[in-house]
Amino acid sequence: MLPKKNRTNKKEVEKIFKYGRSVNSSFFTFRFKLNSDSTTPQISFIAPKSVARLAVKRNLLRRRGYSVLEKHLFKFPPGFMGVFIFKKYQDDILIIENEIKNILIKIN
Repeated sequence: MLPKKNRTNKKEVEKIFKYGRSVNSSFFTFRFKLNSDSTTPQISFIAPKSVARLAVKRNLLRRRGYSVLEKHLFKFPPGFMGVFIFKKYQDDILIIENEIKNILIKIN
């Protein structure tokens, strides 16, 4: 699991949705912005009810996302803030990892 200091809080997520840019892939929408105040990258996952009705399934998606993101966190620049939003239910870790890598390539 990603440490709390590397996850965005609710206020920051609202700012990201208001002022941030977005990148789309087949399983994710990634909203992000660069914040000069923060020193570490902060990234979160959102799994809406439209993707998985049960909270257990939504929490599973978020945990899988955080476990994959932990390996790739160093690739984000300092002060980077972002939110991955699931579009479809996908609990396969390899597919999630490939999607995150593709989004990283699009950003850089």
